Amino acid sequence: MTVEAFKIVPSTENSDIENDIYHVFVDDLILDCNIGVYAHEKGVTQRVRINLDLTIQEDNKNINDEINNTVCYDQLIKGITLIVAKGHINLVETLAESIATMCLENKKVGVVQVKVEKID
Repeated sequence: MTVEAFKIVPSTENSDIENDIYHVFVDDLILDCNIGVYAHEKGVTQRVRINLDLTIQEDNKNINDEINNTVCYDQLIKGITLIVAKGHINLVETLAESIATMCLENKKVGVVQVKVEKID
């Protein structure tokens, strides 16, 4: 699993110069998940790979190397783990929607892209 963050410095041509935007990525998070609609998928776990791309609005303040001024990828991972631990999920689409909803609860998150893959 890799986690990344990068900042996009807005240009005057394409966006408001006073709005700082950055991205937080969680790549290749692999978890055991009770997922699937078929009988042979019930009662067993399958590995899923989860990738996130969150677009974050910085609200015109500097991060200043303080975790409270950003979106913490560790909290994202813990939230995903809690969603997966709740019990059986039929569809990867349902899992992706639950993860996106959890991410968007943070007011700093403007856009989230979620990719969920069953890899077994």
